[in-house]
Amino acid sequence: MRTRLVVTFVVVALISAVTATALAYRDARTAVLRRTQDAAVNDVRTRVTAVAADFDLPPDQRSLARFAAKVSEGLGARIVVARYQDLVAVSDPLADTGGRITVALRTAVRAGDGTRFQRVMWRDEPYLVVGMPVTYADGDRRFSGLEVFAITDLRAERDDTAALLDSVRAGILPVVVLAAVLALLAAGTVLRPVRKLGRATRELAEGDLGSRVAVSGHDELADLARTFNDTADALQASDTRLREQEAKARRFVADVSHELRTPLAAMTMVATVLEEDADQLPPDAARAARTVGAETARLSRLVEDLMEISRFDANAIRLNAAETDLADTVRASLALRGWTERVEVRLDEGVRAVVDRRRVDVIVANLVGNALRHGAPPVTVTLGTRTRTRTTTAVAGAARTTRATRTTPSADVAVAGGEWVTVEVADRGPGLPPEARERVFDRFYKADAARTRSAADTGGQGSGLGTAIALENARLHGGTIDVAEGPEGGAVFTLWLPLRRTGEDAE
Repeated sequence: MRTRLVVTFVVVALISAVTATALAYRDARTAVLRRTQDAAVNDVRTRVTAVAADFDLPPDQRSLARFAAKVSEGLGARIVVARYQDLVAVSDPLADTGGRITVALRTAVRAGDGTRFQRVMWRDEPYLVVGMPVTYADGDRRFSGLEVFAITDLRAERDDTAALLDSVRAGILPVVVLAAVLALLAAGTVLRPVRKLGRATRELAEGDLGSRVAVSGHDELADLARTFNDTADALQASDTRLREQEAKARRFVADVSHELRTPLAAMTMVATVLEEDADQLPPDAARAARTVGAETARLSRLVEDLMEISRFDANAIRLNAAETDLADTVRASLALRGWTERVEVRLDEGVRAVVDRRRVDVIVANLVGNALRHGAPPVTVTLGTRTRTRTTTAVAGAARTTRATRTTPSADVAVAGGEWVTVEVADRGPGLPPEARERVFDRFYKADAARTRSAADTGGQGSGLGTAIALENARLHGGTIDVAEGPEGGAVFTLWLPLRRTGEDAE
């Protein structure tokens, strides 16, 4: 914008200077020529009147030549041509006057209408030719037949106007330079508040809702700054209200979950007793007892998940990290839930990292449980390490290509370079469509029901918080989880954890 302002100023200044120069040159040239021609006409008229008073008509060639010479003497040695019928006399016999006295001028003079003049170019030089008829002094002042023409050289006037033009033209460059300097100063003054406003806008866009600009003056920029501040105030107030409402909602969920724990514990105990004695009940009562037991257990898991996610929201979670053998952790997690026979494992031995073993167990349990519940055999768990360059998976939904598949980053997590532990959970089920991969880590999001295999086989639907809790636990370690379509179908969830060992600082 600074460049545009400077260029505009310079162009305007240049056009103004050129226009002023052209007008000044035209007026000066007109004034000089008018003054010269007026003086020439008056001089010729006065001199011819004085000399013609003693001139006898009709003249002969000699008297006509003397007449021309006398007129010329009084006009500063200008070339004078006198004509009387066929006689022609020139004050300077060597002068060539044929091309300077035009037929039109001679015709006008011969008509006897008074003094006439004409500017002509002869051999690329300017001349002023003044012609006048000589009339009789008495009676009706008839045309006597004597014509007088005086030729004035205009080269001096031409040189004067040319010098004036050169002087004005030489002044254009300083004017343009001065205009450029003034434009720079003006641009700095005009753009300074614009730059401040732009900086404040960028800060606001980056999340600094307290960004404001100082308002000074009463011009359009001041109005714009005032509008920006009003908009920022409204945005900050709206953000504050939303944060308060969000905090209230989280406290409400945490309080409700906490209050539900005690009655749910009692209900679970009663449901467990009923399920244990279901074989001794009538068939309908036994089915009802088992249903109550399953739904009570599901409700208990939902309450526990809600309380866990509330602790993440309240930043009340702390890692209890220690150097851990991850292959043993994965095997223990599968064995604890009786999944050892249902899951194929490919675990690199000796992979150790500083992690919270209980939270890694939660992640593995959620990912494997989802694969068993929603996917299809074989379900495989692969443990390994990988080295990757620093990349940023900042936008959920942005995709990258891995192993000829498209993966969806789990969240706005910057994945640093270096060595990483990966735990990959894959199944051969229908997989997740792209739109589901975009939202699979959202709270309470459940993919298409077609992906769910059988409630009887897997223990029914989850709470909808499992993948969200798994992701929060991964983030707590400085890692992330991404999801992709497997090369042979099915879904592939990959847990990325930084490979840190005892004594290494966490990033």
